[in-house]
Amino acid sequence: MRDVVEIGLGKTAQRGYHLDDIAIVPSRRTRDVDDVSTAWQLDAYPFGIPCVAHPSDATMSPASAVRLGELGGLGVLNVEGLWTRYENPAKILEELAGLGEDARATKRLQEVYAEPIRPDLIAERVRELREGGGTVAVRVSPQHTLALAPVILDAGVDILVIQGTLVSAEHVSTTDEPLNLKEFIADLDLPVIVGGCTDYKTALHLMRTGAAGVIVGIGGDDWSTTESVLGIRVPMATAIADAAAARRDYLDETGGRYVHLIADGDMQTSGDIAKALGCGADAVMLGEPLSLCEEAPAGGAWWHSAASHPSLPRGAFEVAGEPIGSMERLLFGPADEPHGQLNLFGGLRRAMAKCGYRDLKEFQKVGLVLDR
Repeated sequence: MRDVVEIGLGKTAQRGYHLDDIAIVPSRRTRDVDDVSTAWQLDAYPFGIPCVAHPSDATMSPASAVRLGELGGLGVLNVEGLWTRYENPAKILEELAGLGEDARATKRLQEVYAEPIRPDLIAERVRELREGGGTVAVRVSPQHTLALAPVILDAGVDILVIQGTLVSAEHVSTTDEPLNLKEFIADLDLPVIVGGCTDYKTALHLMRTGAAGVIVGIGGDDWSTTESVLGIRVPMATAIADAAAARRDYLDETGGRYVHLIADGDMQTSGDIAKALGCGADAVMLGEPLSLCEEAPAGGAWWHSAASHPSLPRGAFEVAGEPIGSMERLLFGPADEPHGQLNLFGGLRRAMAKCGYRDLKEFQKVGLVLDR
């Protein structure tokens, strides 16, 4: 049973754990690192590494999304971002990269995202992704899914990502017609990833919509302000483990339909990635770490998709500094620093080998220990 703590008379809270609170326990067996596979597959689409890009304009342009695909991951372009509002946002991205710690950074983000989304640019960006080869994936918010879906689907994407800070299968509204995820997904002939979510019940309900993948987490990192704005914070180790439990129950409920879990938040190093997968995730969604590669379109600047919200921004603008290497080096090394920020998936492979597991499904069974 989960620890329940009384925080006052008549009010209790469940104890949750972050990735920093746990560590991986090796088994009795080790394995040669060359015999380890980090491959996974979502529906009909195979990937060499369990890496899905957080759809921030800071890291994902058509070119960088294609490059991530070439390296084995899944690039995701935000169809509500700068690339579908401006013919060529390069100058805007350059300006944002030069803001540094300017107090006006959030206001400037709000200004540049006030430009209307252009349907013709959605079609153009999807065409660019298609011409680059690989799997084409785009992100849309739940609020704009019904309006933008016809354009997105006509453009011809492989995977649709419906992502908000928090997404439920039971959105209630007295003013607008809410998106019925189950009906919407049932009418599509392509896999849909939905999220984020933070608990067992929401994960299970999202799985019942027919989604191929569920995003667990709210993209929390040092620059996320969701906790200070909304009071919401996600202990990622617990959130992933709870969603994995929901998946097990959904497997029993459906007689074997498997839904992939994509962990989003609290991951900066290869060790963080290994722990997220050990908790039960199939892949991780990387944001800020990708801002450090040379291909990142914002030149080292980083902001969440919600950082430009016109009335309630959630995410500080940050400039990490000079790139630390190419995307290939970030993902596969070689590393010349000892903290796990380079060679992210080489580090994952070695963690799997040290614990004796040959693939990601097996690695989800790894032992964990509380170390705090």
